[in-house]
Amino acid sequence: MRIIFLGTPEFAIESLDMLVNSHHQVVAVVTQPDKPNARGNKIEPSAVKVYAVEHNIPVYQFVKISRDGIDILKDLKPDLMITAAYGQILSQQVIDIPRHGIINVHASLLPKYRGASPIQSAIIAGETKTGITIMQTDIGLDTGDILCQKEIEILPTDTAGDLSAKLSALGAGMLLETVNAIEEGREIHIKQNHSAATFTKKISKADCVINWNKSANQIRSLVMGANPDPIATTEVGGQVLKIYTASVATIDSSEDALPGTILGSSSAKAGVFVETGSGIISLGLVQLPGGKVLEAKQLISGRKLKVGDVCKQNLQAEN
Repeated sequence: MRIIFLGTPEFAIESLDMLVNSHHQVVAVVTQPDKPNARGNKIEPSAVKVYAVEHNIPVYQFVKISRDGIDILKDLKPDLMITAAYGQILSQQVIDIPRHGIINVHASLLPKYRGASPIQSAIIAGETKTGITIMQTDIGLDTGDILCQKEIEILPTDTAGDLSAKLSALGAGMLLETVNAIEEGREIHIKQNHSAATFTKKISKADCVINWNKSANQIRSLVMGANPDPIATTEVGGQVLKIYTASVATIDSSEDALPGTILGSSSAKAGVFVETGSGIISLGLVQLPGGKVLEAKQLISGRKLKVGDVCKQNLQAEN
């Protein structure tokens, strides 16, 4: 089949690569316009654009696809269009262009976690499983029929980046199975239970400032779900500390310590423990302003963090 692939981040690459190496023809790639990198001093292409250029696939970057892309996409005469973390809402005009419509690789077990941040939101919510849903795109927000769905376990050690990589690989294989089924007219449509839907929004830096009155489990989930972006933070000793990884410690809480207090450790090799509203969190990889990402115990031994310091509360944080 003639396929137009719409995607932007690294998550979409395995699905695109699976199609490129199949018997189907990827006639074009559509991705978001080039944007400044994290430091804001260099304009960079998306991961999908880089892949497409390397494989000599025509690339289109519409500022607004539903306004700028209609005629171009029609001229390509696609049998099917596929989206994977593309990043723009599609109008009915766009959806109607391919004869088989549009299908989407969505990183959750729909109808749960519709919207912009399904991977991060599932981890932050403390879920123990998630998965991939291949769905038929309609005009709603992730409301179309389910064509294929598989689940995987979320491990306590999974960051959002780790889980994204696992789901990317899972989704690629599921996508090819679904595309082949559509080509052969044997796909099965399952209606979603819209009453069971949950919704996600883009996770902001403000969402990732730690409220130490939360439980150790909740804080660990926030830290892991915010990695690699935007990263959980707290303020200690007048400095913003970025926390990349954390785990729930199997030690007893201190009766006297306030939530957010850095506790003493049992040995030089032990981690850095912080009191929470319920339980103890063990800090893993952290970073102070201008410094490298280090094990938290290195900052303790270097006296940049001190036992007894209390992390500033963020009582308004909804995390």
